[in-house]
Amino acid sequence: VYNELMTLKENAKKLKQNIPAVFLALKDQDTPIAAKLVAAVTVAYALSPIDLMPDFIPVLGYLDDLILLPALTALTIKLIPREVWERNLKCAENMWADGKPKKWYYAVPILIVWILLFCLIIKVIWF
Repeated sequence: VYNELMTLKENAKKLKQNIPAVFLALKDQDTPIAAKLVAAVTVAYALSPIDLMPDFIPVLGYLDDLILLPALTALTIKLIPREVWERNLKCAENMWADGKPKKWYYAVPILIVWILLFCLIIKVIWF
């Protein structure tokens, strides 16, 4: 089980390292619209300083790092044509060598999800 967890963690880390290439593919004119939509969600989530599941929540807090972000990245890569992906992957080498940028405006969709969830809970409790 430990070896499987390490493999999962290593694969997740490798997929997360592809975020700069996903970012470039998002801007690439040869990337299909469906891939751009998924890439936009992936990049916004990756660069957001707020996680959908905060890390302080035991177990669930790390699921986004181990499952959600790598799954979004893998889906994005599958939707991008191979030659477009390879071109952007090559351009993205060492793009964010000193760490990925964190942009607060990328947190807006995450905040909206949390606000809607909170409103739904309030509605269920009081109505």
